[in-house]
Parts: sequence; C-alpha cells; structure tokens
Amino acid sequence: MTTILLNRRSLLVAGGSACAAGVSGLIVPGVAPAVAKDLAPTPSMRGGSNNYRAGAPVVERIGRGGFWMTGTVRRAGDGAPLAGQRIQIWAHTTEGYESDARSHGATLTDQNGVFRLEMPQIVPAFGQPHGHLAYDSGAFKTVFLRPVMPSAKATSLEAHFVLQPV
Repeated sequence: MTTILLNRRSLLVAGGSACAAGVSGLIVPGVAPAVAKDLAPTPSMRGGSNNYRAGAPVVERIGRGGFWMTGTVRRAGDGAPLAGQRIQIWAHTTEGYESDARSHGATLTDQNGVFRLEMPQIVPAFGQPHGHLAYDSGAFKTVFLRPVMPSAKATSLEAHFVLQPV
C-alpha cells in the first residue's frame, strides 16, 4: 500500500508541477475562482493632458522609432479587454518636443486590449523622462496618463488603462 504524505512542501511541489504542466480548470471544493468584479477605473493623472492634441492621427510609427510605448486597455468592473480602442501617445523625444505635431500619434488596441506604438527615444523634459497617453474616443470617460520612466536610458514604457463607461 502506498502512503501519501500531505504537508506544505508536497502541496507546493504538486501545485508548481501542475502550473508547469499547464493544468487549468482545477476545481477545489469550497474555493471560488478569482473574478475581477470590482476593478476600479484608472484616474487621470495631473499633468497628463499637457500639450494634448485632439484628433491626432492613427499612425504606424511616430518618427524614426527605436522606443516602444505599450500597454493594455480594460473595462472597469469586470476587467474585460477592450479591442479597437484609440490611444493617443506623445512625448518629448530626440526628434521633437511634446508640443510638436510630429511628436503625436495614436494607435488602436488589438483583440486582447493590447496596444504598441514605436516612437523616437523619450528624453527628459523638466528633469523627468516621461510619456503622455490619452484615451479620448467617447464610449468611456477620458483618461490622461503621464508615466515617468525609471531611467532616461529605458527603451520602453508601459501604461495600463481601466476605463469607465460614460
């Protein structure tokens, strides 16, 4: 007869093995699956709307590129990804100032609510390397973000939107 020892270590090993093997749908009696029922909307950030240009065109890339602005767009409450949402992006870069039309562009989210736009390297403005992003399409409340990069040498920046219906 085989004896099964149940202790913290054996449960951790079994759980890690199940995750590594890609086991999903594991049902544990008395434990409900995690569901994002109360995901709060993203508040607009102070200074996020500086040099905003309504209607910036959807573009393949801003300038010559080399820097990636990425992120996600989800719906408040249930956290569902939002496809086809327009995100405007602008920054002070090696090719232009925040106020220059050539430093602005927009992109659309894919079916998973993910966006990606290549642009020139962001450089510090007023001592901080930062980007500006806006959701402003109308189906949800407008949100302006102004994330600060950890270093002027970073070659990408992420920003995530959780949008509240109008």
